[in-house]
Formats: sequence, C-alpha cells, structure tokens
Amino acid sequence: MKKVLIAGVTSGSGKTTAVLGILKALNDQYKIQSYKVGPDYVDTKFHTRITKRPARNLDNYLVPEPATLNYLFTADTKGIDLGIVEGVMGLYDGLGTDKDAYSTASIAKQLNIPVILVINARATSTSAAAILKGFIEFDPAVPIKGVIINNVMSKNHYELIAGAIHRYLNLPVLGYLPHNEALSLPSRQLGLVPDDELPNIDKKISLIAEEVKKHIDLEQLVEIARPLTNIYRDPFSKIRVKLRLGLAKDKAFNFYYADNLSLLKKAGVELVPFSPLKDEKLPNVDALYFGGGYPEEFVAQLAANVAMKNEIMAFSQAQKPIYAECGGLMYLGKTLREENKKYSMVGIFNGESQMTPRLKKFGYCVAYPKQDCLLGNKGQKIIGHEFHHSTFTPPDKHLTSVLNMQKIRDNKIVDTWDGGYQVRRTFASYLHVHFYQNQQLFIQFLRNLGAEMQ
Repeated sequence: MKKVLIAGVTSGSGKTTAVLGILKALNDQYKIQSYKVGPDYVDTKFHTRITKRPARNLDNYLVPEPATLNYLFTADTKGIDLGIVEGVMGLYDGLGTDKDAYSTASIAKQLNIPVILVINARATSTSAAAILKGFIEFDPAVPIKGVIINNVMSKNHYELIAGAIHRYLNLPVLGYLPHNEALSLPSRQLGLVPDDELPNIDKKISLIAEEVKKHIDLEQLVEIARPLTNIYRDPFSKIRVKLRLGLAKDKAFNFYYADNLSLLKKAGVELVPFSPLKDEKLPNVDALYFGGGYPEEFVAQLAANVAMKNEIMAFSQAQKPIYAECGGLMYLGKTLREENKKYSMVGIFNGESQMTPRLKKFGYCVAYPKQDCLLGNKGQKIIGHEFHHSTFTPPDKHLTSVLNMQKIRDNKIVDTWDGGYQVRRTFASYLHVHFYQNQQLFIQFLRNLGAEMQ
C-alpha cells in the first residue's frame, strides 16, 4: 500500500470535499483504504460510502501507544493499493499550543506519510505562497510534498496563485477545485450531516469527483504517495472471549469506530445489530452496546417505539449489562427535550436531556471512576473525548455521577466536571472511548459485559 495524507491549512479549507472527490475519482482504478485523523465519526461514513471499506480513525491521543497506532494504520492492508488519510482541522492544530500534540502533523511524522495541503484561495493570490512557505518552514520534519488550491474563482485566479507558488517555493501544485456552491456539503451541530440523511449525496460526490478529474493531477498525487515499509503485529491478538453483544445500529445510533468493532470481532464477540427506531424486540444477547449518534433528530420515532423501550428497560432490570455513549445516554434517560417539547425515553436513568444552541463539551478528556463501574475500576485512568450539544440533568440527588472528568491542555488541568452514571449493570456517559487505548482496560470491560474468557 502507498500512503498519502490530505491536510488543510485551516478548518474550512475544503479538505473533506477534496478527499471525497479524490476517493471517488480513484476508487475504480485502485483498491483504497481511507483514514481520518482524530476522533470524528461522520467523515469516515462518507469515506466508507465511496470505498465500500470501513474507514479508520488515526488518533494518537485516544490510542497513545505508538506501536498500537502503527498496527492500526497497517492492519488489513494486504491487497490495498492506496491509503488516503484525511487530516483534521489545520495541519498543526491539536490540543493546546503544541504543534505535536495530537495534530495532523504529528500523525504525518509518526506514520511517515507525505502531506498534500489544501489551501482556500478566497480573497488571496501571492499571499498564498507566503502562507505555504510558513507551513513548510514551521516544522521541516513534516513531509509537505504538494498543494491543492480550493475555492478558485477563475482560471486566471488559479494561474496567479500557482505562479506565485512556483516562483517562491519548490512545491508541486497538483491543481485546484473551482468555487461552486453545488460542491459544498451541508453541516449541523456535530459537523457534516451524515451521508445516510442526504438523499442526493451520491450525485454530489460524483459531481465533486468530476471536478477533481478535470482540475487535479491524480497521477502526480499517486506518485507523491509513499509505500509502507513495515507491517505491525496486533498487540491485542491474544484476547479470546465468548459473548453475544447487541449493537444499536440505525440512523439514530451509528457512531462506532471501525477498529472498535473489528477488535470486538477479533476477540470473539458476536455482534448482533438491532434498531431502536424500527425493531420491537431485542435480539437474544448477553449485553447491549449503544454508540452515539443523533437521537434528537429521530426523537419522536424513538419515543413512539414503546415496545423497544420496554424491552431495554426489562433487560436492565434483569441485571444484564448495557454500555452506552453520548446519544445512548440521552436515549436511556427518562426524557429528551427538543424545541420545548418533552419526549419519553427508556427511563433507566432518572434525568432529562436537553439540546443546547452551543457546544457544551468539546474535545479530548480524561475520566477517573469514583467507584468501580462497567467502564473501569475506581481511580483507573480512561481517556476519551466528548462532543455534544446537549446536557443531561438528574432532577434529584438519587442519581449521582460515577466519573471525575478532566480536560488537560499544555500540561495544565483547564476544566473539571462530573459525568457518567450507573444503575444496576447499565452504564452511560457522554464519553467516547477507543478500545485500543489499554489492553487490560479492554479485557476488564469485556468481563464486565459478561464475556466468558477463553
């Protein structure tokens, strides 16, 4: 597999649009494995829609052991021609002010991936060359090997910018994407609107791909890509269990890391999907797993499915394990308030979720359980991230949080809060975690789900 990374100069540079067009334009000619830097769930779904292969996240905060992340990048790449990585935010943006703190640049260096920058051409010409010069010189260890110019107003505009880059820099210009509102992707509070909610998304992706084919030198992009030199061993490969795990999977619940699901399967877990939106009965399983998603977008349908809510409540009351993240917490609570209307949810946790106009929590964080719980033992360090436009509020003191949460930036604790709840063997929190962060934590988690160790 050859590897290449498409990164933005800033958020909003157009890297996602460029990546989707490149994936679509090259997919018929090459077998492609796509990746996304950082913890994002939505962009990877677009990738998967195009390549028909689960896109994978590369995050050196959520997966802190370098050898493990190296494995995740090279895993299952036999027969793959091209690995295309989409960056996150701007190239050097990460956690705090350190350019190497979980940024796209840090991933490019750790995995030795050549970088093609995407720069927004809006209201600029020669200044684009100065910006790119700064990016190249800011950290010479980052292998910046080319640039794509986005949002170009005319052919003359492109030639001005490309001419300035050629004059002042030894940096290949691979081409451009024209300014065209039809190429833009709709977004909402957690980023892009998911692909399965956009009825004309395949047509839009094809349109982007046609523009890519017209204006970007794809042969040069493939030439810039660098071959893998090492394949790494799975450090979790010896884990073997027996467990049937019900997986909430529909338009309301679909935020799952591909590597989390893959690890569960490799460990011997049988994943049994079900839909809280459409199904009336739970499958015959040992435990349930609710990922995040957009329950607020389907709240009326979730509330109306009383049979499924009763099934889940009975499952919890039978002391069977349930693990839920973010949107799962909202669904397992008593009520969800959306646009001044209150909807009844499952009711395991006596609390109300309410949507908010601004982000309540955003970014990487650390959790320390106050007591032994399904996710971990008292005092154990658990890393993850939160990203939500809602609050969950218990009406009384009978439901108390089980996690001490911290946000650390530039080696300083900048925020603390309480999170996570456990009732019987049902645990839910706003925290999203990567199972490859810690082998012992994962084994313990499987045991808490009732897995039979093999």
